[in-house]
Amino acid sequence: MVKKTFSTTVGGKEMTAEFSDLAEQANGSVLLRYGKTTVLATACMSTKERNDIDYFPLMVDYEEKYYAAGQILGSRFMRREGRPSEEAVLSGRVVDRTIRPLFDHNLRNEIQVVITILAIDQDDPDVMGVIAASLALGVSDIPWNGPVSAVRIGKTKSGEMIVNPTYEDRAHDEYHYDLFACGKDSTMNMVEVGAHEAKEEELGDAFEAAVKIHEELEAWQKKIIREMGKEKQDIATPEPIPDIEALFEEVVTPKLEDAVFSGEPGYKAINALQNEWKAALEEKLPEADTKRALELYDEKLDACMQHGAISSDKRTDGRALDEVRPLFAQAGGVSEMLHGSGIFYRGGTHVFTALTLGGPDDTQIVDTIEHTDTQKRFMHHYNFPPYSTGETGRMGGMNRRAIGHGALAEKALEPVLPNKDEFPYTMRLVSECMASNGSTSQAATCASTVALMDGGVPIKRPVAGIAMGLMAEGGKHKVLTDIQGPEDHHGHMDFKVAGTREGVTAIQMDIKLDGVAVPILVEALAGAKAAREHILDVIEAEIATPRKQISPLAPKILTMKVKVDQIGLVIGGGGKTINGIKDDTGVEDITIEDDGSIFITGKNGSAEAALALIEGLVKEYVPGEMCEGEVTKILDFGAFVKIGPNAEGMVHISEIAPFRIERIRDALAEGERVKVAVKEIDDRGRINLSIKRADPEFAERKGLKAEGAKSAS
Repeated sequence: MVKKTFSTTVGGKEMTAEFSDLAEQANGSVLLRYGKTTVLATACMSTKERNDIDYFPLMVDYEEKYYAAGQILGSRFMRREGRPSEEAVLSGRVVDRTIRPLFDHNLRNEIQVVITILAIDQDDPDVMGVIAASLALGVSDIPWNGPVSAVRIGKTKSGEMIVNPTYEDRAHDEYHYDLFACGKDSTMNMVEVGAHEAKEEELGDAFEAAVKIHEELEAWQKKIIREMGKEKQDIATPEPIPDIEALFEEVVTPKLEDAVFSGEPGYKAINALQNEWKAALEEKLPEADTKRALELYDEKLDACMQHGAISSDKRTDGRALDEVRPLFAQAGGVSEMLHGSGIFYRGGTHVFTALTLGGPDDTQIVDTIEHTDTQKRFMHHYNFPPYSTGETGRMGGMNRRAIGHGALAEKALEPVLPNKDEFPYTMRLVSECMASNGSTSQAATCASTVALMDGGVPIKRPVAGIAMGLMAEGGKHKVLTDIQGPEDHHGHMDFKVAGTREGVTAIQMDIKLDGVAVPILVEALAGAKAAREHILDVIEAEIATPRKQISPLAPKILTMKVKVDQIGLVIGGGGKTINGIKDDTGVEDITIEDDGSIFITGKNGSAEAALALIEGLVKEYVPGEMCEGEVTKILDFGAFVKIGPNAEGMVHISEIAPFRIERIRDALAEGERVKVAVKEIDDRGRINLSIKRADPEFAERKGLKAEGAKSAS
């Protein structure tokens, strides 16, 4: 094997790129190491151009291999990798969203980038995946306008900024925000943020810090590409078609501006003009390349929309650049069967979210190479049915977009959720996009906030989200608040920002440009904050605080804690004791954690009954305590009384009456219930009881006489 390596330092650790003939059939490949984590990136392009499609066919696959973690993972019955985990899908989306804007979208050859995780330690392979993909494409002969760099910036609550924090760093309670930023030429082209209500100013500083690291990584990559890179293949640029362009000028151009800026939301006027354009083509140029004609329509539409915003502050639906569409929020009202629900409208985007509460046993077990046997107690799932855009299509299943949008809202809401000690429930939200005209993911965040409060989940503060857009032309730009569908499709940026009145909890950015300067992102953050506060006004007018009680249909969860050495006592041999409690009470579930925390989930009083039984099992008695118990065994010198499910004490014959009695059976019988007092507990844990201390009149009621005393008769 012939290989060449290049190294640099990022965040105090060495990063090494190794080029060899290991994957020599690929157009480009690289083995990237950072710490003990290693990834392989390959880039391939098909030799044949596809003429049957009107889009750029890029595929990005992110492959997690079990061996990378040094473990035999999977289920007991399937020990090989199956479909990608949600974490792998999200990581693949990050790489895709970073590299896609840097391709010429006239390209119709299929391109596939594969990121394979060969070894994983504490260093995040997501950042490495982006850099490795950049290097693989950069040294290949595939036309691409890279390189692009990536870095993760973390900050603790004490103010320490960490470059490429490890998993352990990010799991710490002091972790304040997590920024994953990609970019080139001192601009950003992909951003992901998860934060505990970070201030906009803090994030602006983090953007600047990321750009500086990008510049260093970009210089390193350019040096590698100059030495190792192949000559790029030529792309066939679409030739102008005079007949089509002339007909467009005649039929469409005079009407284009009126259609684009009709003042109507959505695509109605735009689609009507497109249909007119298709009809004109069919009538006057029946042999024309329809695909190219429709591409021309899209190009002119892009230019018209962007020019209108830059030159005249015009938007397709007539709003001001910083204006949010009409809002509506509804808490509950769908069905009493639901544990909580929320409906949120923002213009033509309508989302319904349902909340379901469950016990600790309903958590999702996440078992991947990054997170092994992790319990997830909060889930947000997102569905985008075809009817939401007035179309027909396949129902069911899951795609990358749905996983990504669901994860974004989940990230936005997680920082305001109560901890497990305060609210031990497992929470699942499902957002159904009923109608879509831009940024359903942020509407899902808003509807989910309403559903959580309607369900009585004691969140810290409500969360709202908004999508900011960008129109750029000739070095000028305009930031748009609350972009609708056409502005998302034909604009240059989709900058989603979610948070509370206190700060930002999540950001996600996608762009169609090579990059966006940091000052523009800071401007967008300020606009998002104003819009977010306006949305929160509407949400809080509908439901200001979480309801005081959860739904009566939700299970009741009672909590208690036992000593660690009592866990075995509660479980019993082979689970006999705990299963017996479940059977006797009808409780849904009893979960016991390693620290002795017990969560009892049930309905109709079953949880209370199970709690009482467990409390009796583990109760530790103290001298002077009064109890009631059942006589289980009588001996000449005393009797044993069961005072709890797992506790028994002895009443000596001298502790029955205030005088000495001759025969104990004159006073007690097996099965009899008596009041007793705990007299003492000896050094072996044995409990000594007293009846005469607990019930001074016991002897009189029983007609007992002192030993040797004669009857008055």
